[in-house]
Amino acid sequence: MIRKIIQIDETRCNGCGACAVACHEGAIAMVNGKAKLMRDDYCDGLGDCLPNCPTGAITFVEREAAAYDEAAVLAAKKKREAGKQNAAPEYVSASNGNGAENGAESQLVQWPCQIKLVPVQAPYFHGAKLLIAADCTAYAYARMHQEFMKDHVTIIGCPKLDGVDYSEKLTQILRQNEIREIALLRMEVPCCGGLEYAAATALKNSEKNIQMQVTVITTDGKIKEVR
Repeated sequence: MIRKIIQIDETRCNGCGACAVACHEGAIAMVNGKAKLMRDDYCDGLGDCLPNCPTGAITFVEREAAAYDEAAVLAAKKKREAGKQNAAPEYVSASNGNGAENGAESQLVQWPCQIKLVPVQAPYFHGAKLLIAADCTAYAYARMHQEFMKDHVTIIGCPKLDGVDYSEKLTQILRQNEIREIALLRMEVPCCGGLEYAAATALKNSEKNIQMQVTVITTDGKIKEVR
């Protein structure tokens, strides 16, 4: 039958996996670092995956495709859930004295989280408290999730490794969304100054009156200063 169905342009796919997470039917999977439509009959043609793609690699087309099979989708979901329940329990280490608590839950509320990959406008940004964090902070500071990421939308980056100026992307995010406040988390090392500069520049260019707090983390995982 001829029907509306998604099409993925692999040349534009950056492998972020946001579409696979957004597809509740399990029609999309990551194969060799690229998003791929695995089964036509799993795609309902509603396009939940489209707004989650930061590169515009997903579009609608009308072509010959198997009809959407809701029964097969539900059966596959049931099988996946059963597999999760039967999986071996995850190993969680005990507290190491720096606040990494046994059984602590992830506080990441959206995907993707890399500054380069997040869309400039998304529903999760509306009314959000935004955390802009240097990549290394999550490894240096043990209570990253509990003390900084909780109740925040988290976006991360490293200007030295990415080799980009984030200020333009951050400016668009601040302009196009109602951000309530900004927390910037950086390391004490000089290269992290680029992230702070980009955030400050973006805040100025956005012409928004948003409070920004900067926290600096030492290389041995302590809070050096808050300003």
